[in-house]
Formats: sequence, structure tokens, C-alpha cells
Amino acid sequence: MGTYTFGAIDIGSNAIRLLINTVEEYPDQVEFKKTAFLRVPIRLGEDVFTRGEISPEKRERTCEAMEGFAHIMKAYGVQDYRAYATSAMREAANGTAITDYIREKSGVTIEIISGQVEADTIYANGLVDMLAADKTYLYVDVGGGSTEVIVYSDRSKVDARSFALGTVRMLSDAVDKDEMKKFKKWLAGIGKKYQPTAIIGSGGNINKVQKLLNKKDKENISRPELDMLYRYIKSFSFAERVHTMRLATYRADVIVPAMKIFLTVCTQCNIDEIIVPKMGLSDGIIRTLYTLHKADTTRPAPL
Repeated sequence: MGTYTFGAIDIGSNAIRLLINTVEEYPDQVEFKKTAFLRVPIRLGEDVFTRGEISPEKRERTCEAMEGFAHIMKAYGVQDYRAYATSAMREAANGTAITDYIREKSGVTIEIISGQVEADTIYANGLVDMLAADKTYLYVDVGGGSTEVIVYSDRSKVDARSFALGTVRMLSDAVDKDEMKKFKKWLAGIGKKYQPTAIIGSGGNINKVQKLLNKKDKENISRPELDMLYRYIKSFSFAERVHTMRLATYRADVIVPAMKIFLTVCTQCNIDEIIVPKMGLSDGIIRTLYTLHKADTTRPAPL
């Protein structure tokens, strides 16, 4: 038994996040407790999806964030971490050059991961323990550059797919014209084969939707509620969403395409319920680190 402290850095197309978790082992269970969380809305996707590479300005902002994260992890006594870069970084022509630059400046090593690795890491976040054995769920993670969908049936992953559909990509009008068709066709096939009963929603936007609907923590969202809120928010201009609805500037635009993606999943698979457990890629990274440390006796011992 012991206590571990792990860090997870998620470098997405819309924002960069740092999660620090304390993992406490007890005789009958293991608890993952959030110690710190920080979000920086840099929006790498704005550069990549329109120009094909990350600009010097956003390279420097990302590097400054990583330098800050490195100091914070040191202050918290983080024993191990992973920094995963997703859609924007893997599509950027200068993605590898950026990660090399950041490693030299900040000491933080960034791994540019594929959509499949992203989905597999999300799968590791422990959600399977929350699923009913006799139901099928679609885990839907909507990011700035991509949407990951994992199909759980009988508490096992039976399919997973990553689509180049994300909020920043949609706002930048940089979605391939056939991608939405592929998304809908695949979902229709999944709906027919597995008949999923609920969506497990992941991402900052669906978390915000839950708050806007005045839902309690982990209270489910119905499709009619989501559709109503989508139409309501869409009727406002960006400025009105910020000043009237009091949405943050980094949320006021991306929340609309995010809701559109979730509604598309609901429609294609005839799903009326969305579960919001507030877990995602960062949680999967933490779980993966814990598993690796338990399996490798050469790694540092717990505190």
C-alpha cells in the first residue's frame, strides 16, 4: 500500500490542461483524488486547421504553459507524468519541431499520439467500472480537433473510432466535406448493431451544458433538454453569449458545434440520455501511469 502523485498533460486543439492526481491505496480499494487542475485556452487548432502549422506566437505560449506546468508538478512532488498532444499537434507540419523546442526549453517531453491511442487511453480511465453489464453505451469525447467514440457492450470495449470533427475545426470551416457523412454512416451502423441506450459525454462543453441546465453533479441530460439549450444558445450572437449568458470567451463559440456533434450522435443512434461523469483523456493518463508503476518494480516506490 502507498500513495502516488501523478501528472497528466493534455495538449488539445482548443486548450491545454494539467491534471495532478493523488492515488491512495487501501486494503479494499484504490482511490484517485484530484489534487490540482489547470486549463490554458491556447487554441492550437486555429493555426493548424487553417494554415497547416503552429505559429511562433502559439509555440511560445505553449512553451510558457509547459514551463509553468513543470514548476507546478515539481512543487506537488509529481513522481511521473505523461504529456499527450492530440489532433492539432499531430496534423501540424511543424508538430515534431514544436515538441523538440518545448523539451529543450521546459524539460517537458510531449508525445504526439494517434487517434487510436487517444481512444485507448480514454478507455483506461476507469469508466468501465461504472457501466451496467446488460447495456450498451457510447463514450463520446468531443475535442477541438477530433471526436473519439468508444462503444461499450457488456462492460467491454467492442469498437472505437476517431473522427476529424472538432469544435475548433468546425468553427474554422476546416472539416473535410465527407467526414460528417462518414461519422453519420458509422454511427448508424453502430446504432443498428448494438442499440446503445446512453451516451457517456466527455469534454468541457458537455460539462458546461450540464451546469447551464442546472443539473446536479452526474445528473443525466435528456436529448430534448440538449436540443432546447442548443437552439437557445445558437439564437444568441457570440457577444450576447458572453455578456448576456455570462459564458467565458473561450467557451461561447465552441459550445455550439459541440452540442451539434452530441445531437448528431443522439439522432443517428436514437439515444435519449447523456451521462456526464466528468472524466476524459487526462484521467486515462493517470490510470495508465498507476498501472505501469504497479507492474514495474524498477520505478520509484510510492510515498
